Amino acid sequence: MNTKQKLGINTICTYVGEIKDDQFKGAISPIYMSTSYQFDNVDVKRYPRYFNTPNQEALCKKIAALEKTEAGLLFGSGMAAISTSLLAFLQKGNHVVLQETLYGGTYNFVVEEFDKFGIEYSFTNSLAIEDFEKEIQQNTRVIFIETPSNPLLKVVDIKSVASLAKQHGIITMIDNTFASPINQTPVDFGIDIMIHSATKYMGGHSDILAGAVAASEEHIQRIWNLAKNLGGSLSDFTVWMLERSLKTMNLRVKRQSKNALKMAKYLERNEHIARVYYPGLKSHTNYELAKSQMKYFGGMLSFELQEEIDAMTFQRNLKLIKPSMSLAGVESTVLSPTQTSHALLSPEERAKQGIKDGLIRFSVGIEETKDLIQDIEQALQKTIQ
Repeated sequence: MNTKQKLGINTICTYVGEIKDDQFKGAISPIYMSTSYQFDNVDVKRYPRYFNTPNQEALCKKIAALEKTEAGLLFGSGMAAISTSLLAFLQKGNHVVLQETLYGGTYNFVVEEFDKFGIEYSFTNSLAIEDFEKEIQQNTRVIFIETPSNPLLKVVDIKSVASLAKQHGIITMIDNTFASPINQTPVDFGIDIMIHSATKYMGGHSDILAGAVAASEEHIQRIWNLAKNLGGSLSDFTVWMLERSLKTMNLRVKRQSKNALKMAKYLERNEHIARVYYPGLKSHTNYELAKSQMKYFGGMLSFELQEEIDAMTFQRNLKLIKPSMSLAGVESTVLSPTQTSHALLSPEERAKQGIKDGLIRFSVGIEETKDLIQDIEQALQKTIQ
């Protein structure tokens, strides 16, 4: 498939990067599970740890096409993608600026590991561009952002961050997991490197673990140079499953985004809910900014229960919505960030980010919203009795 031809998003999801089954003429890509390939008299010396098996190479073309970049790279997890990308551009004596609110795994990786490598880091005091500029030092090499953020759905001005970085010759990286390439393509705003936990919306069925990076050929080569030594590759069966999942990503994410907006509006009206965090609500601090850089507002939201309602009891009383780790599956799930995604942070660190015990992160699925609302209503009634 000619990826230079301007294709529609569903066509990209379905066809770009597929492997033709020339032998049996099957309708889907064949899977190549070999871990040993011929090295003599071949165009490519393939080795799974080198990220160049047939299925990996093919799927990387789809990832790149979705993010509008030259190249892509797949990893065994989102954290493998994040850690390898950061370490590929940072070394002893370098400095990185990170936004104030980040996925707990990313935050924990930085504060636990960077000192060992002699890498300096700063977190901004807010998401205002002035605070990013204030943290830049002479040795700053990377600015890392995540928008919408996990779990409070804060929105960063992508274009302003990219412009600021370019003025200083700094590489920009974004965790684009929550938005997905369906809702947001950061390269359009000048970001250099897009990172995903492909476990989430790219996978979408709560059955695979993977990570992905999309960037220029030059940047991907630099990340690959480190990746081959760290060994964060993944099984070709997972690659094949991920290709299958990506075919329906646009359909899934659009439905999840539509459902999430309906659920956010319902929760905002509910007397038992103290606050709702969703960039698609006009009450959201960054609503206008989100509207300017997102196609849809995503399937993720968070809400705080009124203080007298116990968050864990409420979740146990749900019958349809699953209290479950991770996110972005076709099924709706909830979790308490203090118990899961941000449990590695200290209570003081969570408080600084605004993450309270009563906060619930809600990954909205593809179900009928009337059924989700009914489930929340019955769970609330049981909890407050």
